[in-house]
Amino acid sequence: MPTEAAFTETDRARLLAELKARIAAPETSDARSLPFGIAPLDSRLAHGGIDSGGLHEIAAASPTLGDDAAATLFVAGIAARFADSPAASIAWALTRFDLYAPGLEQAGIPPSKLLYLEARDETMALALAEDCLRLGSFAAVVAEVKAADQTATRRLQLAAADGHTPMLLLRRWARAARDPLEKPSAACTRWRIGCAPSARLAYPGVGRGRWSVELVRQRGSNPFSLTLEACDDTGRLALPAAARDRATAPVAATSRAA
Repeated sequence: MPTEAAFTETDRARLLAELKARIAAPETSDARSLPFGIAPLDSRLAHGGIDSGGLHEIAAASPTLGDDAAATLFVAGIAARFADSPAASIAWALTRFDLYAPGLEQAGIPPSKLLYLEARDETMALALAEDCLRLGSFAAVVAEVKAADQTATRRLQLAAADGHTPMLLLRRWARAARDPLEKPSAACTRWRIGCAPSARLAYPGVGRGRWSVELVRQRGSNPFSLTLEACDDTGRLALPAAARDRATAPVAATSRAA
């Protein structure tokens, strides 16, 4: 076996090029991309949608319950659209069984499409997710963790590329003062989701939920942020209606009559 001294500059350059190629190989995949169907959003994504052979990280904008629910439903909506065929199923790995099934169904995931994988700790949850990705039989794989280092995310990215399956990693808040997305990751995209005020209705009640959708990082393009309406029962987001297209509340007419 050649020693370090036996390597020529040509050998070093060749080995370095091979290592770079092997590392860069999973950066892009030949899997399809799933568009959101919203032009201002899809046009800013490097692949025109969510890469179905990559890792995507999603975190709540704050540790509040409202933002946490918004991030969870954002993940559920993406998974639901990947699993739109009748036979498709979704694997969801977690360490605490606290998902609200009716809420997931309103985001497009009925119980019949969901396989829960309850792990004893986050290391096992990540391992289960990786196994499901390499299996290649799920429409999407979801995992909930508070911590995942760059090695763990790299393994998930490789498994997603090999299995042509989207990996949606929901990063939960471990501490109120520590952003779940502060450390480096091998993810293709990293999202931060929070609640936004809904539109005023013409009658008493709460309008369709709105989210602040921020793409913190993506490969091949720039970050951006948008305000979108929450996903419907098919997992689809929507653009808020323009002010001129909204129904006018009858408050002014009532005031004039008075």
